[in-house]
Amino acid sequence: MIRTLLLAFLACLTVACGQPEDHEDGSSDTTNPLLWEIARADGPDAGKVEGWLLGTIHALPDNAEWRSWSVDRVIADADILAVEVADLGDGRAMASAFLPLAFSAGQPPLTTRVPLAQRERLTELVEQSSYRLEDFSRIESWGAALILAQTVRTDTDIKNGVDRALIEDFGRRQIVELEGARAQFLAFDSLSEEAQRTMLAAIVDESQADPAYRMRPVTLYLAGDADGLERLTHDGMLENAEIRDALLARRNASWVAPIEKLLAGEPQPLIAVGAAHMVGEDGLVALLRAKGYTVRRLDGAVLPLLSLTLAPNSGALRRHVHPWRRGGPKTNYTRISKGSIR
Repeated sequence: MIRTLLLAFLACLTVACGQPEDHEDGSSDTTNPLLWEIARADGPDAGKVEGWLLGTIHALPDNAEWRSWSVDRVIADADILAVEVADLGDGRAMASAFLPLAFSAGQPPLTTRVPLAQRERLTELVEQSSYRLEDFSRIESWGAALILAQTVRTDTDIKNGVDRALIEDFGRRQIVELEGARAQFLAFDSLSEEAQRTMLAAIVDESQADPAYRMRPVTLYLAGDADGLERLTHDGMLENAEIRDALLARRNASWVAPIEKLLAGEPQPLIAVGAAHMVGEDGLVALLRAKGYTVRRLDGAVLPLLSLTLAPNSGALRRHVHPWRRGGPKTNYTRISKGSIR
């Protein structure tokens, strides 16, 4: 899975003061999810709940807790789950989407694509990967950035990603893709070479950052701090207008129509995408409000950041078993199309 806005939205939580006490079933009354209720604003069904938005993060530490009673209840009530990419475990499909777009012969030497001061560190990152410097002569700069992002070690793991957990929770209920892996990679591939090199340089910078700096996105996410996350969507490489437009604004806008299609149906959808896509004036919450929906945050008080840090060796994230969970081990994947949702 693509790292959420590269390293800008996948940072690690470091050793700290302690973890809030969990309930026996795995949910917590001290977590603060980025969860919104979507309702009709007018007409005979004004106020009727049509679905929900949940901001996700694609990797977390083993002992992070993101569930709450409100999240569990929405998971139980929703009929359809809409995610960015449905089949996250299919590495072969990811590779088949990535390789044709990222690999292109005749690229300049990788070290010449970053400032002189970064070249030594860039070389170190390549040495930590399964690639050689000469291999990048056929890999575009955005592809190199994604590859080298994987060498920056954190305490997070994609197996703990919120989207993966939701897909498992939905069991036999319908799961639809808003985008798919190829479309995600196309967003990167659409960038100019200058913007791609900005991304590459950002990865080198992030690899040398203090762990406390890299932990900010996860800490803010677990605190439910939408304002803090929104500020991060204008930070680092996202200060570059072209990159921000390609990775956030344009993708958000492209999802509004399929989301409205889901909301218009009788089954109630849970739309679960990266938290960065929810916040700000061009986020999904604002875009749906502009379409006339009432979008109300559930929970929503920002938790003290200190209460969200993790104790060392505090155990693995437990898989939550809902007492009201519907379905079973089989998951049905489909992609939203112009036809009706099946």
